[in-house]
Amino acid sequence: MRRLFSNFARGWPGVGLLFLRVVAGAGLVSHAFLRLETGLLLRSATIEVLAIAVGLSLVAGFWTPVAGVLVMLLAVWDSLTQAGNSWANVLLATIGVALALIGPGAFSVDARRFGWKRIDIQDRDA
Repeated sequence: MRRLFSNFARGWPGVGLLFLRVVAGAGLVSHAFLRLETGLLLRSATIEVLAIAVGLSLVAGFWTPVAGVLVMLLAVWDSLTQAGNSWANVLLATIGVALALIGPGAFSVDARRFGWKRIDIQDRDA
């Protein structure tokens, strides 16, 4: 993961990335739950369960590049297979790609697991 991102944004940019992750992931999870309640076929239910898992991964910032690409694929799939206004799916796909390219930010599981570590070396003479 560290090779994908030169740094994990801190401060206000990190808060902005956290906000994007939470909004996109929560939107994906809530949409999937609403569709599961309608009693879908097994194939559609499997896709919705995958959408819930990917949304929760995105909210936590866990495997963000993979989750971002999967969000984009799920949004494009939903846009192509469902009738109606697809602009919400276009927006969700754009956010997924942006998060996959930019990274999760400092407030994420990825930053805790793969971020830069600081090691302080104590001087024995002191």
